[in-house]
Amino acid sequence: MDWQNLINIVLGAALPVGGWFCRQLWDSVKELKKEIADLRLHVSESYVKKSEIETLKIDMDKRFDRIEMLLDRLYEKLDSKVDK
Repeated sequence: MDWQNLINIVLGAALPVGGWFCRQLWDSVKELKKEIADLRLHVSESYVKKSEIETLKIDMDKRFDRIEMLLDRLYEKLDSKVDK
């Protein structure tokens, strides 16, 4: 058997295996792209929107203002008790 036949046999066996491997990679990439698209859709539907965050932030600011006012009153009462 000469070198040319040996090379043809080796390439004849290696190229289909390489083609199968490339096909598997291609299918995996396509599946990952679909999963990423599904994840983007899920995230956009499920998580808190920016407008809701702003509303929550305003509510939290009101609550903290109330707590701060109550603490100020408490400090004033304590100061008046210390003075006596």
